[in-house]
Amino acid sequence: MPRILERTNTFLQLPARETKPRQQGMSILIDNGIPTQHFVDVVSSHRELIDLVKFGWCTSLITKDLGKKIECLAANGIEFYFGGTLFEKALQQKKLDSLYNYFKQWRCRYVEISNGTINLNNRDKAKYISDFSREFDVFSEVGYKDQEKSQNLAPEEWIEFISEDLEAGAVKVITEARESGRSGICSADGSIKCELIQTIMSSGINFKNLVFEAPNKSLQVYFIKQFGSNVNLANISFDDVIGLETLRLGLRSDTLNLFEGVLNEKF
Repeated sequence: MPRILERTNTFLQLPARETKPRQQGMSILIDNGIPTQHFVDVVSSHRELIDLVKFGWCTSLITKDLGKKIECLAANGIEFYFGGTLFEKALQQKKLDSLYNYFKQWRCRYVEISNGTINLNNRDKAKYISDFSREFDVFSEVGYKDQEKSQNLAPEEWIEFISEDLEAGAVKVITEARESGRSGICSADGSIKCELIQTIMSSGINFKNLVFEAPNKSLQVYFIKQFGSNVNLANISFDDVIGLETLRLGLRSDTLNLFEGVLNEKF
């Protein structure tokens, strides 16, 4: 049973939020190479609000203080994983054995498997998910970074690929939006593909198995309005930890009226 966070420091009626470790309402931050002390300050200050940290792209390979950052996460009870681009690059160079050893070296619990850039069909991607899921908890990612390929990916294919990844052993499936919010589930102008999201959610796929990339406020607001406080969101900036939580709790103009009817019924 999930534990519900009891707030003793507020006189307001606020939406219920699970305590960590959460399966729903996860906030997954992206480290795209931020300075070490900033990383440490944010993690130490807001550990209760951070569920996971992704070291984006292949930045882990050139981050001088990677060990220090990972030690900071461990000290604060936060897991991490390396971005799916690292998997894609290793596969491209036929270095998956070395990638496996890299994961073991850093004592990874989670890994990300994606095909957002390289030429890898989803069926073959699912085989890699199955292989890696024998030793790791796999986050898969569905959707392409290339805008033209994303536009041509039909809703039925999104559903097929998400289902295939989950059946292969992925613990969560992330819907691509990039750190720019301009690909995958988003159009080139940054607008959300609302019909696509609604089609995915009406397909019967378990909501708690999905993570939506939401690197900016407009995307965060959209998903919270659609699915409530406890929607899983990823690619969150280190500077947006508190801001996102205020959106989740209806403490910001964009969501201020969102939960009032429900809360009034409970109290």
